Amino acid sequence: MSSDLIIYNTLSRKKEVFKPIHPTHVGMYVCGPTVYGEPHLGHARPSITFDIVFRYLQHKGLKVRYVRNITDAGHLVDDADHGEDKIAKKARLEKLEPMEVVQFYTIKYHKAVEVLNCLPPSIEPRATGHIIEQIEMVKQILKNGYAYEVNGSVYLDVNKYNEDFPYGRLSGRNLEDALENTRTLDGQDEKKSSVDFAIWKKAAPEHIMRWPSPWGDGFPGWHLECSAMSSKYLGDTFDIHGGGMDLVFPHHEAEIAQSNACNKCDPANFWMHNNMITINGQKMGKSLGNFINLEEFFSGSHYLLERAYKPMTVRFFILQAHYRSPLDFSNDALQAAEKGLAKLLNAKKTIAQLKESSKSSVDVLTLQKDCYQAMNDDFNTPILIAHLFEAVRIINCAKAGTEELTKQDIKVLSEIFDTFVTTILALKEEEESNNDLSNDIMDIILQIRSSAKSNKDWTTADLIRYELKKLNIEVRDGSEGSSWEIKE
Repeated sequence: MSSDLIIYNTLSRKKEVFKPIHPTHVGMYVCGPTVYGEPHLGHARPSITFDIVFRYLQHKGLKVRYVRNITDAGHLVDDADHGEDKIAKKARLEKLEPMEVVQFYTIKYHKAVEVLNCLPPSIEPRATGHIIEQIEMVKQILKNGYAYEVNGSVYLDVNKYNEDFPYGRLSGRNLEDALENTRTLDGQDEKKSSVDFAIWKKAAPEHIMRWPSPWGDGFPGWHLECSAMSSKYLGDTFDIHGGGMDLVFPHHEAEIAQSNACNKCDPANFWMHNNMITINGQKMGKSLGNFINLEEFFSGSHYLLERAYKPMTVRFFILQAHYRSPLDFSNDALQAAEKGLAKLLNAKKTIAQLKESSKSSVDVLTLQKDCYQAMNDDFNTPILIAHLFEAVRIINCAKAGTEELTKQDIKVLSEIFDTFVTTILALKEEEESNNDLSNDIMDIILQIRSSAKSNKDWTTADLIRYELKKLNIEVRDGSEGSSWEIKE
C-alpha cells in the first residue's frame, strides 16, 4: 500500500520516484484559466487531473499546498508580446470594465469545477493582486544582467541567459531551433532577438489595464505572474508544477528562464502536463472557436451534443483516459462513460446487500493492492478503473451466488469503493433533474420546426422561434442543424 509514487517528469522525459523537498509537505502550482470566456471541456481536464493529484497526495498522508492562479491581466490575444489583452478586448466588446469580465467568468469557472466535484485549491492568487511582486522580480532579473529595458518595456535576453543556463530543457527546443522557427513580428524591432520575451510591457495610450513601474506605466508579461506567485507561496523551488501540454512552450519554458534569471534555481522539481481534449483530432479551445462550454454539456444545448450529460459523467469520461493521453470527444464515448459510471455506483450500493460466506472464492486483497499500484504508477486512472470494474464483476457475481465472499472480503470491497471511487476519483450519485425531459421536449420542438422549414412553412418555423425567444430560449441555425441556448 505504501509503495513509491512514480510521476512522469516532463523535464527529464521519464518516470521518476516522487520525493518531496520536505518529507511530509508538498508544494504544487498549477496554471489556472485566463478568465475571459465560458469554462469549457478543455478547462475541465486540468482541473480534474490535478484534483486527482491533490486528492491522492493527501490520501497518502501528505500535507499539500495547492496553488492555482487566475490570470486576469497580461495575457495578450496571440499568447506572445503584441496585440490586445484578452480580458481588455472582451471588456471593450461588451462595454464593461475589465474587472467585471474577470469577476463574471471567475464565478462561472468556480461553479463549473465545483459541480465537477473538484476540491478548491489551498490558495488562488490573481495576477492583478501581485503586481508589486512581479515588478520586484523584473528588477532582480535586470540586476542579474539577464534582461534589458527599451522604451518602457523590459525583455528577457534569451541569448545572454543561454550562456549561463541551457534554454529549452523543458520543451526540447534548443536556442538555434527557436531562432530558426521564430518570426520577427511588426512592432517588435526593439527586441535584441526574436526569441526574447517581455517580462514587462509598456502600455499603449489605449491600453486600459496598466500600472506604474520604474520603467513607466505598463503591465506584466503573461509568463511573469506564475513565476512571481509560485515563489511567493511555495518558495523559489517547489515540488510540482502542472498545467496543460499546450503550456510547455512558451509559457512554462519562460517560467523556468525567469526563475533561473531571478533566483538562480529551477522553480519546480517535477513538471506534469495533461494532454489535450480534441474534437475530430483538433485541439478544443476558445481561440479556435470549436469548444463546447460546460453549461452546454450539462444542458445539452450545443449542436454537437445528442443530449445533456451530467457533471459526473463528464468527470468519469475524462478519467477513463490517462492524463498524458489525448482524449477525443464523441457522444458515443460520453454515453459509454454514463453507462459505466452507473454500473460502478450501483455496485457500490450493492455491497451492503451481499451475504457473508465462510470461505472466499476471490482475492480482494490483491485487487486492493492493484488499485494502489495503478495510482502509484503516474496516477493511472484508466488502469484503476479497470480494476474497479473487476470489483464490480465480483460484487455482481457474489450477489448472483456464483462467487463467495467472507465478511473480511466484503469489508475490503467497501474500503476499495470508499477510497478509490468516492475519495480519490470523487465520483458520486447526482440528484435527478428535469434537464433530460427539457432536452427531449426541445428536440421534439426543433424537429417540428425543421420539418416546417423543409415544407417551406416559414410562418410556423418563425412562430416557433419567436415564441421560444419570449421564453429566453435562443434558436441558432447552422450547417449542422439547429441548436438552442437559454439566455440569462
